[in-house]
Amino acid sequence: MLTPQLTQYVHAAFTGIWIQTSEPDEAEREIVRLAQQRRWKLAAWDIANGVRFPGAAATQEVGAGDPLAALRSLPSLASEDGTALLLLHNFHRFLNNPEVVQTTFGQLIAGKQQQTFVVVLAPVVQIPVELEKLFVVLDHALPDGDQLQRILSELVSDKPDDMPQGENLQRVLDAAAGLTRYEAEGAFSLSLSRHNQVRPEVIWELKAQTLRKNNLLNLHRGSERFDSLGGLGNLKDFCTRVMQPGKKVKPRGILLLGIPGSGKSAFCKALGNETGRPTLLLDVGALMGSLVGQSEQNIRQALKIADAMSPCILFVDEIEKALSGIGGNGDSGVSSRLFGTLLSWLSDHTSDVFFVGTSNDISKLPPEFARAERFDGVFFLDLPTAQEKDGIWDLYRRTFEIPESQIRPDDTDWTGAEIKSCCRLSALLDVPLSQAARNVVPVARTAAESMEKLRTWASGRCLAASNPGIYERNGSQQLQSKTRRRVQREAENN
Repeated sequence: MLTPQLTQYVHAAFTGIWIQTSEPDEAEREIVRLAQQRRWKLAAWDIANGVRFPGAAATQEVGAGDPLAALRSLPSLASEDGTALLLLHNFHRFLNNPEVVQTTFGQLIAGKQQQTFVVVLAPVVQIPVELEKLFVVLDHALPDGDQLQRILSELVSDKPDDMPQGENLQRVLDAAAGLTRYEAEGAFSLSLSRHNQVRPEVIWELKAQTLRKNNLLNLHRGSERFDSLGGLGNLKDFCTRVMQPGKKVKPRGILLLGIPGSGKSAFCKALGNETGRPTLLLDVGALMGSLVGQSEQNIRQALKIADAMSPCILFVDEIEKALSGIGGNGDSGVSSRLFGTLLSWLSDHTSDVFFVGTSNDISKLPPEFARAERFDGVFFLDLPTAQEKDGIWDLYRRTFEIPESQIRPDDTDWTGAEIKSCCRLSALLDVPLSQAARNVVPVARTAAESMEKLRTWASGRCLAASNPGIYERNGSQQLQSKTRRRVQREAENN
């Protein structure tokens, strides 16, 4: 909560207080209520209206368009035994002016004796180096579930029957998490106007627009489900169980290793719809900025948005390529710093964000990435088994309307993606499956060496995606028996 923190810092005589907020009007209302309770003098300034006194008629006589005049008016609010606060809206816009910086410095120092406080309300923290040590930074949190429920209750107060109940209410509140009060009220109103009831999908529609504004995360809007993805039975069962609602322990996430085309990305996109959670796509490459420190700030902001939108799924595809500069080679250490920020978040975040990362080459990631307590499980996705292939063929025959009479081609070492490609080409070219298969080159042939290397690494280290238990490389036991020396036990034969 903002007001308890603000009270503590005022009592401790921190004369510079920077409040990072996306809702300055709401933050001001909370501070006005606090000032009335504590009998503090309060003035607010913005460039359009000048200095005004909340609760009284607004005036432009002091400081309209002039931040220096507003700062210089602060001592007039002081009294011998009282506390005075000056709220400055979007003041970061003026702190590139040396005169404003020096005047602010002087007022902050004098405020120790005068009991006057400068409170900045801004959406970002941009404090000049001259003032860094004189400001403390507070965060004005977005509304929680109880506050969102109050907003919704007030909105449907004339028609109480429109208020969702039980699980429907919880889904609506989960969907609205991460929105400002203004955005939440707008989303609820849009849903009522469109459907005469509040629906989560309308709220997520507005949320997707919000994500597009900052270009740090994307909301996946597909309709994939587990029944449209063949195989991976153990992986599906594991994620369904750990993500059941109502658990006291929150799941952390999973790391999926496997060969290209084994269904890693498709599984991640289907997981959100299967568990009723939105899937946020984090493109690490899009976080790279041209300015020093911009990339690191972008990933912190993206993770902060994901935390605010929990419960959700955060999906990073081919993470070893996204962080290919780990070690500082070629990018001045930017990738290493991004990776460090992500590692810290994976270990320390307490929000209900389920992280899903995929990788085709674990050797490009540091060993500490997959350690315990960063993920709930590390799964290896190998080529589908014969039984899984039967299910995948049936699935895509139905999808592309291919008759059962068509003979299946030889699918040795095919992935699920290659089976889908064969069926799609058969329907696209209007040719039998056996002819379409001539245009399919399995990845097991083009990347055989890297596949064997990945299988060797995963054996005994990863969970199997298809069957319960630890993944064991196919044929490892037979290979061991063939290469071990055979010794004759009878003495006369040795």
